[in-house]
Amino acid sequence: MILWLWLCWGFSTSTGQPDSELMARYLEEELMADYSIMEQVARRVPRQAKFLQRLETRPRMSEFTVKSTIISRYAFTTVSCTMVNSGSEAREGVFEMQIPAAAFISNFTIIIGNKTYYGEVTGKEKKHSSEDKAKHKKPPSSMDGRENGYETFKASVFIPRKMQAKFLLHYEELLQRRLGKYEYTVSIRPQQLVGRLRVEVNILENSGIVSLEVPPLRNSKHKGNGKVEGDVSPPPSTVVGHTKTLAKVTFNPSVVEQTRIARNGILGDFIIRYDVNRELSVGDVQILNGYFVHYFAPIDLPPLPKNVVFVLDSSASMVGTKLKQTKEALFTILQDLRPEDHFNIVGFSNRIKVWQQDQLVPVTPNNIRDAKKYIYNMSPTGGTNINSALQTGAKLLNDYIAQNDIDARSVSLIIFLTDGRPTVGETQSSKILSDTKAAIRDKFCLFTIGIGNDVDHKLLERMALENCGMTRHFQEDEDAGSHLKGFYDEIGTPLLSDIRIDYSEDNVEQVTQNFFPNYFNGSEIVIAGKLINRTSDSLHVEVTASNSKKYILLKTDVAIDLPSRNDIRGVPGLEDGKGDKNYIERAWSYLTIKELLNSRLKTDDNQEKEYLTEKAKSMALAYNFVTPFTVLKMREAGLHSEPPQEELMSPSTDGIGEKLQSLQGHRAPPGIRRQQDKQRIRISKTSADGDPHFIIDFPSGKFSVCFNIDGEPGDILRLVSDHKESGVTVNGQLIGAPAPPNGHKKHRTYFSTITILSNKPERSYLEVTPKRIILDDGERLLLSCHRSATVRSRSLEVSIFANSNITVTIRDTISFVILIHHYKKPAPYQRNHLGFYISNSKGLSSDSHGLLGQFLNHEVKLLQESLNTSHQQVGQNQTEALKPNPTNTLKVKGRLVPVVWKQRRIYNGQQEVDCWFAKNNAEKLIDGSYKDYLASHPFDTGTSFGTINSL
Repeated sequence: MILWLWLCWGFSTSTGQPDSELMARYLEEELMADYSIMEQVARRVPRQAKFLQRLETRPRMSEFTVKSTIISRYAFTTVSCTMVNSGSEAREGVFEMQIPAAAFISNFTIIIGNKTYYGEVTGKEKKHSSEDKAKHKKPPSSMDGRENGYETFKASVFIPRKMQAKFLLHYEELLQRRLGKYEYTVSIRPQQLVGRLRVEVNILENSGIVSLEVPPLRNSKHKGNGKVEGDVSPPPSTVVGHTKTLAKVTFNPSVVEQTRIARNGILGDFIIRYDVNRELSVGDVQILNGYFVHYFAPIDLPPLPKNVVFVLDSSASMVGTKLKQTKEALFTILQDLRPEDHFNIVGFSNRIKVWQQDQLVPVTPNNIRDAKKYIYNMSPTGGTNINSALQTGAKLLNDYIAQNDIDARSVSLIIFLTDGRPTVGETQSSKILSDTKAAIRDKFCLFTIGIGNDVDHKLLERMALENCGMTRHFQEDEDAGSHLKGFYDEIGTPLLSDIRIDYSEDNVEQVTQNFFPNYFNGSEIVIAGKLINRTSDSLHVEVTASNSKKYILLKTDVAIDLPSRNDIRGVPGLEDGKGDKNYIERAWSYLTIKELLNSRLKTDDNQEKEYLTEKAKSMALAYNFVTPFTVLKMREAGLHSEPPQEELMSPSTDGIGEKLQSLQGHRAPPGIRRQQDKQRIRISKTSADGDPHFIIDFPSGKFSVCFNIDGEPGDILRLVSDHKESGVTVNGQLIGAPAPPNGHKKHRTYFSTITILSNKPERSYLEVTPKRIILDDGERLLLSCHRSATVRSRSLEVSIFANSNITVTIRDTISFVILIHHYKKPAPYQRNHLGFYISNSKGLSSDSHGLLGQFLNHEVKLLQESLNTSHQQVGQNQTEALKPNPTNTLKVKGRLVPVVWKQRRIYNGQQEVDCWFAKNNAEKLIDGSYKDYLASHPFDTGTSFGTINSL
């Protein structure tokens, strides 16, 4: 019989018709009809399928579905698997599911006929009794196997003849952002063709979903790497649909489509990658029912310089592919180093070999070339002296930091790679840990990479945790080179250092980690906590950090929304989503337990370890999470009942206002300030605003002078020119708009861009528009006008009051204020524009010029004054009295200028200014004519007529 079956198989293949696809078509026709047990037993199937069923000793998987709901990066996943035993005797059904190692299992249920067995999360006992095991099944296990970043959950049960068993697994995870994307992965490994196979993922992100992609299925050997060469299309039958904030992705291959992917069933990972809209702000703060979660991942920041030491294992066990791939990855990494970085290389086996003795070298073409030669000549030999290698790397960095006047803004780190355990020198893990911590002394971070099964993963993990780093572990059959390069890409671009995030002290408690040594490009900082005062209207948030030569302060008040505003049960696609009524609380508990586990791993104090264990266990039991200290015990339910439908709630992202506060000094403050924040803007009347209207204030003469400039759209006006002395130049570019009806002007003009340039003590410039600000002092920083922020460098401070104004302070002696004019419903003759005000001109020289600058240090005399009230604040009745004889004369640098009395509104129309108005484009009032004040481009620093310079 077996021989005949083999001949049939061979005949089918020889005719050119794929046997698996023929069988798949039959199965698809039969299996999609109905899945009740009786109909499965009675149905007719092809003769060839009958033979395969007779030889099949395991139950057949008839259904495999995955339903996931991701709300604000927090993912709820439910896996449903149905197995059918169509044989004449009971057979063992084994359910296996790879889940992310970072996920927590929250529920597990088995349904056999009319019996339901549910998983109860209990505290793990030190000694386990075999009496607790159910007689009819093996207990589920989440540690039966481990791959890179994944664990295998496994459960088995004996299924009676002619019956089916259904497995329901629930797990939760907080998606991590790496290389600018969140990645959600579902493992699909049924190891057979499945009649009903479906994956459905619903994503809700109130910040807005961007860059959504579904790459091809990823094979297990390529985890962490995995794009298929030449193929970037989604798997067959994948459907992707999304709006601005909601996305739905389904994968529903027929049996025939499954055979085209793999003849014996799909074996791969279904992956979804996406990101959310973000900008340089305090981030996305969401609050719901007494809990909050805060996501911080700013963009458009210049990278910080790095001081990096690569410590690489070159012992005999690295021979062959591992060392070859590591070398190739290092060649690429060295090429990616930036000119401002410094580096060195340490190779170790039983001996320690340093490329450049006692120094870190700058990134130059010659140094990169020599480093590649050194790596190329590394040969595998000897044992593994981990302790001495780390001590050598730490000493290199410590000496470099101590002996060189390095910029405090730079980030120092060690990247350590090994494939084995310590075999030479110090081999005790506890001693290696203490020596490493003592050598690093919290001055820099250690990042560890382990390759293969022989590596001491716990040692590498703890070394990284204790020294503010991260760890990665790769299998031997994986592409170590691409993994090493990918890991470096995650940490190779530091953007911020010394990040501290604070909240109102009297309003929050049990906040997770809120200080972070570094923020790397493409990653994300996540903090969560509980609210003490639930009746408060808002939560105050304050972020301080350093970036390159600048220190940054971001602040906001976030509205605490009512639960009714966060109910998303009516959102399309999420009606049947599985989740919790307060997913933010679940995210807080998830983060808190993770931190407790990490703290327990780092401590050597037995009493503290026991305390952290009990605290983590207690919280895991409260939230029904399976952790290293809790287990699933299967209990039989009295009645079969479906899992309850759980409501989903949407997050809060609306703020109720933002406040501004300057960051003083050159260190991030230790905590939140207690004094009440106030908007403090010192402004003189000297300004250029509106169409544009210029006002010059003369405090000593107790009067003001005003004039208009009727420029052309595109003109760039020199407002302040003092490049030779103070190094400061201010230019304003005009934008055009139609004139109002029945007006005397042919068009209107407004300032669309203000450019402030400074070359003392160092070159920098600021470009302001109504939407955004570009700050460049050698490194470019992009800021939004819609978010409050403060950025301070050595000689420049920029303070943004959201949607209102920007204050620019240069060397504490020069201050300008730029008002932002936004129209919600602009008329045809209105444009969003800027107003320029001089707040402090002490630092400008007596030779400063420009349409405003020329008057800052020169007095103007009023020769004839018709009314003695002309220089005072004038009410409506006094204004009427002025009209009969409003003409006077000004004396400016020997020139006589006729002026008339007017009133002007400034500061967004909130204040009236009485002024003497000079007609005809300020003829005779200003030096030269209007055209003499036209700059050739926004960065023109010319200070005399006819002279053009550039910063």
